[in-house]
Amino acid sequence: MRRKDKKIINPVVIEQIITQSQVCRLAMVDGSSPYIVPLSFGYKGNALYFHSALKGRKIDILRNNSSVCFELDLPGDLIQGEQACKWSVKYQSVIGLGTVEFLVKTDEKRDAFCIIMDHYSDKEFQFSDEQLQTVAVFKVKILKISAKQSGY
Repeated sequence: MRRKDKKIINPVVIEQIITQSQVCRLAMVDGSSPYIVPLSFGYKGNALYFHSALKGRKIDILRNNSSVCFELDLPGDLIQGEQACKWSVKYQSVIGLGTVEFLVKTDEKRDAFCIIMDHYSDKEFQFSDEQLQTVAVFKVKILKISAKQSGY
């Protein structure tokens, strides 16, 4: 990281950014082209969890190349300056690299859905075997992670 003064090294703060984020942007490589999508997610045990339709561009890409990059952030206030180059935004962000593993067993899918829903709600949800068969569920095993902030 070029700006060492913005680097976050405290793992507790990094985890807080992840758990407070509402959207995870998942970047993939489609042949020689980048492709990125915003997704709902869950986080537990050094892994991110996602669900998706069974078919589509994202699933095709991930089945061909399991390497991904992800980004999460907590946007803050706009910081105005006297000059245009002095404007900024207060933020905290996490970027990482990982590999995708598709979950196929019903119990694994159910556990992943619970992790995802726990991220957004304190309620308990039930998922039938039939419901779980209609979706793809995958996790990203986090291999490398870094975080930075500005305005804090």
